[in-house]
Amino acid sequence: MPSTTEGNLRSVVSLWRYPVKSLMGEELNATEVTERGLLGDRAYALVDSSDGKVATAKNPRKWPGLFDFHAAFVEPPRAARKAPPVRITLPDGTAVTSEQRDLNQILSKVLRCEVTLGTTQPGAAAAEEYWPDMEGLDHRDTVTDFTLPEETFFDCAVVHLLTTATLDRLRELYPQGRFEVRRFRPNIVVQLGSGEKGFVENDWIRRTVHVGDEVRLNITGPCARCVMTTISQGDLPKDPGILRTAAQNNKANVGVYAAVERGGTIHRGDQIRLE
Repeated sequence: MPSTTEGNLRSVVSLWRYPVKSLMGEELNATEVTERGLLGDRAYALVDSSDGKVATAKNPRKWPGLFDFHAAFVEPPRAARKAPPVRITLPDGTAVTSEQRDLNQILSKVLRCEVTLGTTQPGAAAAEEYWPDMEGLDHRDTVTDFTLPEETFFDCAVVHLLTTATLDRLRELYPQGRFEVRRFRPNIVVQLGSGEKGFVENDWIRRTVHVGDEVRLNITGPCARCVMTTISQGDLPKDPGILRTAAQNNKANVGVYAAVERGGTIHRGDQIRLE
């Protein structure tokens, strides 16, 4: 059973799903978890009609403003069924849905690039990532291609987990930066007790995390961050110092990736324990 000692108590403080890759998502009170992560997460993506590459905020030079779009399901997704229609709110507040015949034309006009909204297909999709010239990173202002895991729109793994201790440590290191959850787009945010500080989840790698009564996650590795964490969104300003701080103090990692060993339902407030 989870420890009841305040210093060791860990619990889910928030849950996030992103129906369309690289658009803003929706906060949840509870969700089903399958072998493909939180049900409905990254079910859709925008695809460049000219080259077939997936639109991603990892390349803000090509895709500026993706974080000005919000996506939410019209109805809750259900296991073993195709993803339900999605509602996309445009930067001007207009709402459109994936059921509209003219959806792609509307999105293309706003993005100034011919795109289609698609679901995952057999094989592996490709995308591009921009690497800024920044102290602490071994890159020099370049754009590289990368391949997504087959039949998904995930960058690497199906679950991204982040602790509040890591955010608190980054704030200590760079007080003028706004290290908020939405900059890092995790699925599960874990609140830690007062006894755990620093980049705690680094020590969870290759261990199993139990979430609530049902779900078991295998922590597979660190989550390497990129330029998308520095992009402005809503009232958050553009801030290269966000990524620089992570690079200089934690090898550019913020949070960890996980694979689903056993699915089930998780809720905000569920307790967390390490095996």
